[in-house]
Amino acid sequence: MFDNVCKFLAESFSADFATWLLGEQIILTELSPSELSLEPIRVDALILLQSDEVVLHLEFQTAPKADIPFRMSDYRLRVYRKFPHKRMRQVVIYLKPSDSELVYQTEFVLENSLHRFEVIRLWEQPTEVFFNSPGLLPFAALSQTDDQTQTLEEVAQVIEAINDTRIRSNVAASTAVLAGLVLKKDVIKRILQSNIMRESVIYQDILQEGLAQGLEQGLEQGLEQKAQEIVIKMINKGIDIETIVDVTGLTIEQVQQLQVKTLGNKAE
Repeated sequence: MFDNVCKFLAESFSADFATWLLGEQIILTELSPSELSLEPIRVDALILLQSDEVVLHLEFQTAPKADIPFRMSDYRLRVYRKFPHKRMRQVVIYLKPSDSELVYQTEFVLENSLHRFEVIRLWEQPTEVFFNSPGLLPFAALSQTDDQTQTLEEVAQVIEAINDTRIRSNVAASTAVLAGLVLKKDVIKRILQSNIMRESVIYQDILQEGLAQGLEQGLEQGLEQKAQEIVIKMINKGIDIETIVDVTGLTIEQVQQLQVKTLGNKAE
């Protein structure tokens, strides 16, 4: 979910990211990874934005991964093959504090080849940077702050002052999700008003995801209960365990547990 939120923010507020990372107020549009693909590209956490002159490649990570340097080098060559005259800025943004040496890697070295990229560790970034633009507000609580709860409260005040209802709800929902990396749910819920977030596409995604998970769990539980009912009926009819296992697909241990339960109920 964190990847989806970061993608949403970068694509919806691309001008804010261009100002922050490129130092330029330019319009960026989404570049599909499929346009660069010779082989399938892993698109999790991968964001490519482009203008006529530059491609901005972002990778948001909650945890360090050893293959990041290679991936950055690989994407750079793919972009060069497609757009040889465009500049490219590549930034890996780590969301959650880590002591791993991997979050400090900024190079990919292979024999005589060397490729460099940038790394931003949000917990080392000045908090005030993220108050400059609405699209960056959700990252403020993850920045270099002595009091994450107070920072989130300040972010909430800024969000409430946003006039555009759609932007306000999207920023609030994104802030709530990312704040979950460093703060407890009850703290976030107390600070951020859920009614503001209800119109957000991020909120709707979370709602739909939760609904889908609930339906899936309900279906699994329903099927399991039905299977148990069938097993109990077969046990009551004196069918042997091997046949029950073969018919229902349950394990011998599961059938034996139901058998003990069934016999116990009869004894009562």
